[in-house]
Amino acid sequence: MPSNPWPDGCATGRCAACATPALPRRALLAGAAAGAGLALLPRQARAAIEAPEVAALLRQGGVVIAFRHALAPGTFDPPGFRLGDCSTQRNLSEEGRAQARRIGEWFRQQGLAPARVASSPWCRCLDTARLAFGQAPENWAALGSPRGYTETTGAAHLEVLRKSLTAASARPARFEVWVTHMFVLADLAGANAASGEGLVLRMGSQGNVETLARLAIPA
Repeated sequence: MPSNPWPDGCATGRCAACATPALPRRALLAGAAAGAGLALLPRQARAAIEAPEVAALLRQGGVVIAFRHALAPGTFDPPGFRLGDCSTQRNLSEEGRAQARRIGEWFRQQGLAPARVASSPWCRCLDTARLAFGQAPENWAALGSPRGYTETTGAAHLEVLRKSLTAASARPARFEVWVTHMFVLADLAGANAASGEGLVLRMGSQGNVETLARLAIPA
């Protein structure tokens, strides 16, 4: 297998410093997300779910609500991207920061407190979690955006996420919040999500990830 031909942060080779063509699956996801949004999903999965139904599922527990980070305009990260250095990354806009606060306000209005808040190490995810829930989230590498030519790391992280979702699904009366990226949600749940949108996930009896509902907080 060839070594990684792209600089860190170039998940698909679309940044200015990437000379290698993008992986077809990621290029398809990125293009479709930009042009069609939720049109990638089956009709029944696109159906609007009222917020009270989402709240009921979270109160019942045994689920994870996995958010795509709030609005961070742009595509991927710039050349020279480094984890731990927000100045090198694509970050939340002011609208995105306000969106993250509104996510937290919805939870407070519903009287809902997650048992765990975990985030991708990327600053836009960490900031979304912190602004929404008022605490430093657990920095969890498995939620990080896939990088590099091979799928090895992505596959290993996906297995960790699936095991964690299985464990969370077996714990009634509690729920977890995960903050991650579009590609991670696509790989885990087979679903796209808009910026700041949360998918209520549960591991099904057949080992399939079920998307039970969506919570969309506008930017």
